[in-house]
Amino acid sequence: MAGLLSSSLPRLPLPLFALGASSSHHSHFKGNSSLTDSLFYLHKRMGASEVLTDPSSLYVVGNGEYSDTYTMLTVRNALASVQNGESDRYEELVQSMQIIKGADHAVWADLVTILNALSGSVACIDIIHHRKLLSSVFGMSLWDLKPHVMDALVGLLISLAATSGKYLDSCLNMLIGHFVPPRWVIDRLSQRRVIDQKTDVLSWVHGAILKISLLVPLAPSRLLPMLAQQMPKINKKDNVVVMYVENLFKLESSPIGQVGGSMIFMMVMERLRDLDLEIDWDDILQDDSSRGMFDMELEDTMNEGEEFWNLMHQNTSGGNVVFESLDKLMVISFDHLESCNLDGRLDQVFEKLFGAFENFILNTYKSKVSQFLMFYACSLDPENCGVKFATTSLDLLGKMSAIAYLASYLARGKFLPVSFVASMLKRLVDECADYCGACNDDIRPEAHQIFYSGCQAIIYVLCFRMRSILNVPLFRSQLIPLESVLMHRLNPLMVCLPSVVAEFLKQAKAGGMFVVSDSFIFDDLLESELSRAFGGPERLDTFFPFDSCLLKSSNSYISPNFIYWSMVRPTYEEDDDDEEDAEIIVNGDEESDEEEEEGDLDYSMNKMSITPKHSFKNKMERDRLLKMPSMIRPSTSPESL
Repeated sequence: MAGLLSSSLPRLPLPLFALGASSSHHSHFKGNSSLTDSLFYLHKRMGASEVLTDPSSLYVVGNGEYSDTYTMLTVRNALASVQNGESDRYEELVQSMQIIKGADHAVWADLVTILNALSGSVACIDIIHHRKLLSSVFGMSLWDLKPHVMDALVGLLISLAATSGKYLDSCLNMLIGHFVPPRWVIDRLSQRRVIDQKTDVLSWVHGAILKISLLVPLAPSRLLPMLAQQMPKINKKDNVVVMYVENLFKLESSPIGQVGGSMIFMMVMERLRDLDLEIDWDDILQDDSSRGMFDMELEDTMNEGEEFWNLMHQNTSGGNVVFESLDKLMVISFDHLESCNLDGRLDQVFEKLFGAFENFILNTYKSKVSQFLMFYACSLDPENCGVKFATTSLDLLGKMSAIAYLASYLARGKFLPVSFVASMLKRLVDECADYCGACNDDIRPEAHQIFYSGCQAIIYVLCFRMRSILNVPLFRSQLIPLESVLMHRLNPLMVCLPSVVAEFLKQAKAGGMFVVSDSFIFDDLLESELSRAFGGPERLDTFFPFDSCLLKSSNSYISPNFIYWSMVRPTYEEDDDDEEDAEIIVNGDEESDEEEEEGDLDYSMNKMSITPKHSFKNKMERDRLLKMPSMIRPSTSPESL
């Protein structure tokens, strides 16, 4: 590189008009390389005035330095020579782009000069004849360059991208490639110097992408598919997907987000879902045999220390990398939503977020964590986002999954006022009442899945909210049609989950909601055949998507606004458990001596879930209760609800 500049260019800053002053100026370069001779001939042929007025030369001519201007003309001559079959000067130019590790300051300075000259000569670059030069440019990495060289390279990329669009995709792809640092950077991210370098590099990258988007209106539409294509896969280690998503959110916060925000949230939500499904939650929740089906309250388990979280890590099928990646990805997503809220644009962002949720999460019944992105957004802005989520879910009443989300949200959202919950319940009750009036003679559960979903949603929410709702006469009166719905020949209390029905009936009787007739008493089946029939193969009858968050860091964002079951004050007194359970659950069967001996265990189980204390005639039936899936036991919920 030094040869290209030192043999062809004077180092003295001279006025531009001196370029064509006289032949004596030409004699000043005698003995230099043919590149200099060609440059002088090029200048004589163009004339100084053409150099000044050539638009492609304005990038560097304005600096008034003879060396920079002469470098640009030298580079243009080298670019032109290859098309005439003379490649020596072009090859020398390409060679000048190669930086050897440990190069001195002079070499870096020469590279900056050439990059600046190329920026002013992009109109002379041909995608076919100068393939080797372009490959050299796009093969460079900002991670390997010093700050002043990064500036020059980014300037060249912007110039290339803005020139006729031929190099737009290559420039954008190169910039996106910097979203994930190289291995040596990842391994040293604990060092302050490397952290600062990461900040500098990504600042240059995002600045360049934004400037290109402003200069080339087509750029955002070209950028978004590339972002999706380069998204790291879930089997990648070192949490590179987390680093990538951090950059996606940075783009979403920029003007590019106004165009591509929806697709960015789609990418993030899809990756959250994939990571969520990569973890075998059933194995994690069921592995600890000392706890049956892991049916303890999450808040109680967390109080035991790190045992719970260690258990989660040990049983993750994808290993700790997937588990930790999902947790970190949720945290940076929460942080981004909080930033949007502080900027006053969360309401706008929520529309895009809900679209991504509807596309990737709403119908994914095995996800345990990714849906909490919606819950957290609602908790940040209950009056806008919180209301929108509930009303939009209700508008999707034709989807069983939407009803399940609405029920779980109304039950668990500590930030939701009781008046709003009551209004949502009224709409659900009215919908179910209208359905009863119009239904046909077919009473098969699978023929009325939406109806049973609505009924179960109502009684599930009331398990959490009954006391606060019944305390307000207006809200109580709005639930009057519910009794006729539950007494309808479709018999929803025989079809909905027995555990939910049992808790509801106990609270309804204690709260005087209506008279519990004999027809409401049912056999203490763990999961009735009727319930399985309406739930379908996905078992939507047992789908409560906002059960406790099972990620340590993520849960710290959710728990302050989350209703755990231990926080609920039911309408009945705890001392009344034995009497109420015997009357409602087991059709008046008296407890045997064996049951009395096992009373302590029954009481302990009752404290862990919404399923009330059951008494059984034999150990077989008791074992069936212990196998109840944890998802139908609302894990952990407000003050006097």
